Order: sequence, then C-alpha cells, then structure tokens
Amino acid sequence: MKRRKIINTAAIATATAVTLGSCARNQTAANVQTGLPNVRWRMATSWPKSLGIFSGADVIAKRVKEMTNGRFTITPFAAGEVVPGLQVMDAVQGGTVQCGHTAGYYYVGKNLALAFATSVPFGLNAQQQNAWLYHGGGLEVMQKIYGDFNIINFPAGNTGAQMGGWFKKQVNTVADLQGLKMRIPGMGGQVVSRMGVNVQVLPGGEIFLALDRGAIDAAEWVGPYDDEKLGLHKAAEFYYYPGWWEPGPTLEVLVNRGAWDKLPKEYQEIFKTATHEANMNMLTEYDALNGQALSRLIADGTKLVSFSPEIMKAAQKASVEFLEENAGKDATFKQVYEQWKSFRKQVFDWNRVNELSYANFAMSKG
Repeated sequence: MKRRKIINTAAIATATAVTLGSCARNQTAANVQTGLPNVRWRMATSWPKSLGIFSGADVIAKRVKEMTNGRFTITPFAAGEVVPGLQVMDAVQGGTVQCGHTAGYYYVGKNLALAFATSVPFGLNAQQQNAWLYHGGGLEVMQKIYGDFNIINFPAGNTGAQMGGWFKKQVNTVADLQGLKMRIPGMGGQVVSRMGVNVQVLPGGEIFLALDRGAIDAAEWVGPYDDEKLGLHKAAEFYYYPGWWEPGPTLEVLVNRGAWDKLPKEYQEIFKTATHEANMNMLTEYDALNGQALSRLIADGTKLVSFSPEIMKAAQKASVEFLEENAGKDATFKQVYEQWKSFRKQVFDWNRVNELSYANFAMSKG
C-alpha cells in the first residue's frame, strides 16, 4: 500500500509539473505572440499615502497592471519619497520619473494657464470640469501647454467642490482677512492675496504642524474626509465653506513625453482608460465619504461656518478682475481663458435649468 501510494503521489507530482510547465510555456508564447514588452515605470505624487487623494495613483497602477497581465507596471511613491510634493512636474519633465500624480495649479509659476487644468475661482464644478476637459476642448488646450514642458497630461481624479478651510479665528468681513497667514495654492491664492491675505504654499504633509504651531492662521486642503485624516480639526476649530476657489478641482497624471512615445499603442490606450477610471472613482469615493466625515467632525466640536456674503462678493469681484487682467497681459492665458469662459457660460446656462432648479428644491430644508 505504501509503495502504491508513493507511485501515485509521484505520478500526480509529475503530471502537475508537466501542466505547470505547459502553462508557463503557453504564457511565454502568448507574450511573444503579442510582441508587447515588459515596462516598469515610477510615479511620483504630491500626496501622503494615507489620504484618499492618493487613490488616483493607486487606481492607475492597479488597472494598468491588470489590463496588461502584469507586463506594464507602475509603482506610485508618496510625496517626498522620490521628490518633494511640489516638484512632481519638474521630476516628470526632466525624466527623473516617467509619470507623476499631482495638480496643475501647483505650477502656475511656470505658466499661469495651468490653473485651468485643476480649477479656478468661481469656475466649473466637477461635472462641468469633466465636460469641459473631455468634450469641450479643454484637454486638448491643456495638453498643448504641457507640451512645452515635454509632458502629456490626463485627468486622473477630482475631489468635488472643496471646503473653504480651517481658521483659528472667525473671519466675517474682508477687513478680517488683512494679514491673515493662509495656506492656499494656485490661482485662489493669488486672488486672496489681493484681498489682503498673506499666502503660503505648503504640501499636504506639512499643513497640520504649520497650523498647530501658529506658523499659519488658516489652511485649506480638500474636504472633511482627508482633512480629518490630517487632523486639521485639532489645530483650528472653525471650518469654513464653500471653497469658491476650487469648485471642481481635477488632479492629473503627468507623463514624460519621451516615455509616452516609447509605449506601444496598446499600452497608451490602456493607460488612458485607467486614468479615466481613476478620475471617476475618486469623485464618487469622496461623495460617499465626505458627508460621514463631516458628521464626525461636527460631533467632535468643529464649528461649521459659511463665508459671509461680503467676503463671497468681494472674492468673486477680485477673481473676475484677476482673470481679465491676466488675459490682457498674456496671449496664451487669454486663449485658454476665452475658450474656457465660453464653455462656462454655455454649461452654466444649461445647469441653471436642470441641476440648480432641482437642487434648490430637493436639497432645501423646508
């Protein structure tokens, strides 16, 4: 019986080995037949891994790997692991990494029009922003600008309308903003600077300490879910809304143009599909999680406050003046702004009829 058992076990092992070997050969043959190479990329990001905003990078890496059967892999790195969070564009442009997940408005010092790739004050909400990028000519316009930096960009995340940020003291009037030290990047920062705010630009991982230690008086980040994770409610008690400077901010994946051009067409299409999924996934995830987080923050003592009509009107006026002035000074900015403004009017006119009329009735507290 023992001898028979040994023989049977050996036979099974041999059959298994033959089967596995055959599978391996078939897989190798399949790879050879496709002619598709093994590609390994690194992705720098502007975010800590602990935050929901990092999900854009994760989704892209996961889906690209799955759709290429592991032949094309991308490894995402948190801010600071390869380069600091606000230097992702430089790293991609220079080829330090093949791609990066970041926000265009961090780099307005290179070209002010890059703000439109993310969000501009009193601009488009997330749904409208996606409509502009995918079907209103926005992506083509932005890719032309990024082309000057040896980069091609794709939308890869949206947080939805953001909050107005955390303040150590209440601000009721424009006078209350004078000299206020606030972390706020992009075009929104340039607008509030006109309103008397002392603007600071800090990556996400540095905001809590700066706010907690009094290096800044206020800070905006994303919304309840990620703000809670950063612990910002422990550093300031007043939580303002709305974030009028970021009504629908798009996050992007930037790709080195040389690295992109070396990819097989199949991989390029897979990559674009993955970025589209990341864009949609992040927006729906935040919509599902932010309300829960806000309830927890309020229960923990956070004071929810809306910006006063005085501040909102002053901010809108300053925003329009800023946009118009820069359109008069910069031909590239004017080209993007005029195209964007035309789309904004069109989509606003439509959404007043469908979205706004419904929301005003259904979401009222009556």
